[in-house]
Amino acid sequence: MTGLPAIETAQAAGPPVTAKLKPGSGKRCDTRNGLPPAARTPTNSGFPDDLTGTIYKDRALPKNFEFDLPGQAYDGLKAPTAAEKTKALSQVPGDLDKNVDAWKKIANASGKPADRAMEIYARYLANKEGLSFKDWFDKRYIRNQVNNHKGSGFERQLVTDYKLIGPDWLCEVTVELFDANGEKVGERRYDAYNKRTREFNEFKSNSKLTAKQLAKDRIVARSMPDHTFRFTGAKKFTKGQVNHINALERDVREMRNGKAGQVRGNQRFYNPVPKTTPIRGYSDHQRWFAPACQTGGTQVMAAGANTCGTRGPANQRALSSGKTLEEAKRFQADARRLDTRGTLPRGGPGGVDFTTLELRYVGGIEKGKGMTYSMRADQMPDPDNNPGFGGAAKMQLASDSLFTWLALTPEKFWVNLNPDQPDKIMDSKFASTDAGRILLDADLDMKHDFAAAINPEKFAGAKRFWDTQPREDGIPCFPDVRLWIEPEVAKVREENGGVYILDTPLKVSTEWMDMDWSAPGAHQCTWTDAEKRFSETNLRQNVMPEVVKRVNNDPKYADLRRVYTSRVAAEYIRQQDAKKPTDFHDIINSNDVKAWPLRAPNDKWTKQGTYDRYMKSAREGVEWFKLEYDGKTFNQGVGGVDFSKQPKRNITRTQFRVQNRDLDNTTTNSRKSDDASYRDTDTLYLGAGPGGGGSDEDPGGDPTPTPTPTPSDTGKPNDPPSTPAPDPSTPGGGDDKPTPPATKDPDGHLAGTGSDTPVGLIAGIAAALAAVGGTLTWWMRRRKSAHE
Repeated sequence: MTGLPAIETAQAAGPPVTAKLKPGSGKRCDTRNGLPPAARTPTNSGFPDDLTGTIYKDRALPKNFEFDLPGQAYDGLKAPTAAEKTKALSQVPGDLDKNVDAWKKIANASGKPADRAMEIYARYLANKEGLSFKDWFDKRYIRNQVNNHKGSGFERQLVTDYKLIGPDWLCEVTVELFDANGEKVGERRYDAYNKRTREFNEFKSNSKLTAKQLAKDRIVARSMPDHTFRFTGAKKFTKGQVNHINALERDVREMRNGKAGQVRGNQRFYNPVPKTTPIRGYSDHQRWFAPACQTGGTQVMAAGANTCGTRGPANQRALSSGKTLEEAKRFQADARRLDTRGTLPRGGPGGVDFTTLELRYVGGIEKGKGMTYSMRADQMPDPDNNPGFGGAAKMQLASDSLFTWLALTPEKFWVNLNPDQPDKIMDSKFASTDAGRILLDADLDMKHDFAAAINPEKFAGAKRFWDTQPREDGIPCFPDVRLWIEPEVAKVREENGGVYILDTPLKVSTEWMDMDWSAPGAHQCTWTDAEKRFSETNLRQNVMPEVVKRVNNDPKYADLRRVYTSRVAAEYIRQQDAKKPTDFHDIINSNDVKAWPLRAPNDKWTKQGTYDRYMKSAREGVEWFKLEYDGKTFNQGVGGVDFSKQPKRNITRTQFRVQNRDLDNTTTNSRKSDDASYRDTDTLYLGAGPGGGGSDEDPGGDPTPTPTPTPSDTGKPNDPPSTPAPDPSTPGGGDDKPTPPATKDPDGHLAGTGSDTPVGLIAGIAAALAAVGGTLTWWMRRRKSAHE
């Protein structure tokens, strides 16, 4: 029959079942990595073993390894215009690949950034995935450069540190995989191979093992029974990764009649440091924490490719995170798919828990130098299924808060939810900022948490409180108190022109207060002075610990903790500026906060809206429960926040070294590496600093990093506050505020912030006790009306 296609008779390839070393593969590790060829392999060559288990954990402090990343210098490029597209396609019209090659030759020959930019645009236009230019640049162009250079840099460091030299060691060795018919169906590449010991080595700068590679390792182990395996990671192996190594060891041991030590792991901490020289007019800078660049009203980001702003790993990790969970999941899956050499930072783009991101170091604020900084954050425990996101918004909040604390005079740092004072909620300028919004909303959250903490059905401490309270007509009396959040003593360490913010706890203070307003149906007790004092103590001991725990640990207070660490940093800047003017000088006490407004999605927020929600909860209750005392029920609402004082203690150099070993090096490394973890913990440090003017030349792939000086002790701050608060009876700034209680400084030699007298504490409201019938009828009636 004619006109019919021929029938294919070739048999489809089967799964791999055997393996053998590819003839001639691999090069000597020493010469491949730029070292002279060693005549023989040293006796101390190779990695140490843990004789008690499969994983050897090196206890040495983290070490840096460098790799070239010249393309990052062009991260300020915008999507090409129509004219730029035409020019980028002009070298070899109609052939996209040859056009890219032509532009590459031109850029290599000229050394001009403009020509390299055209090569980048040509590459983008040759891509068929339909990505935006920004996504293509970050997730294809830069990712490919990282894949090509980061793994090689890690290999070079390991070859040097562990003496993988001489004729025994080969790098980039390939094992071929064959099916049952003897047809080649795949390969397994190993980073290093010792010909004498017959050990295959896999190097992972992010310590992540892949299921595909491990499956191939089992085939290799079965076919080459005299060969062993070792995995070396630059970061801490996760529990899952340890399980993978142990499972492979168990399987290979079974193949080899119980012979142990066939698969091993080595954990040695390294920080990857990309070498990039910024280029004037082509490199991106962000306005975050940059005092000379705070001129906008509502603009969040600086225009890319200018010389004003900061650069560094903190900015890059924040900007590369998804804005939403869904977007972060897409970014994470895409990055994992393309991470063929294990070069992603630990956890990938979703590996940072940005909800925990806080400013933890400030330095280099001399006039004309801007500011260097380092942020601390936790790692996401399961970034592939639940990646971190929203990094840019959290960075913006930390930066905006810093400038807000600097710009406003400290007597404005109060908020007040008090039914007796509806016209004194907070300073109007403070209310126009996200820092002010967060303080007021945290006040309301704390009221609701207090309502829960005093529920005897939920907490044993609350039961003790009610059992021991004074009673009137058989009803336990609830004290008329106000509660407010304020700073506990922060621990800091000043060294070498910077401050390490080590611990920033918050506390919830309580104080008796007589109130005019009372909730509908409330029962008010008549108190003796002794009963008042007892009730305050009873509340502090049995109820408040739960509230304090939530304020310091609950995720809903994360923004409050974030703006507070910025408050600590701002006070350090104030003190330094008082000694000698800095780049922040014109901002400090200017009372101009237009550059740091309420930002989306909270740009429509109002202080009145939060006050109205407060009054609604005060009238209707937020936590109802029955007490076992004559069938009475309880309704309450309390709270407040005061950041007008920020006490801190500058710990000694010895204490800093003992309790925070290597934190100084970690902070320094965080401004160079996007994967600088603190020792062997799951805590990341991400830093940045002034980008500088940059070069006018294409980097050419081999820039030299700038060395960082070694920190030294400079003692603790001793300057008085830059702006004392006015007398509480005559507040400044145009907004009246409540009179604060007298509070002692927690430590006589601490540096206060802004004032020696705490101001603007938030008044609480009286709790109401009522008979079951009346209160519940009122409560039920209110509920019904809400649904009508």
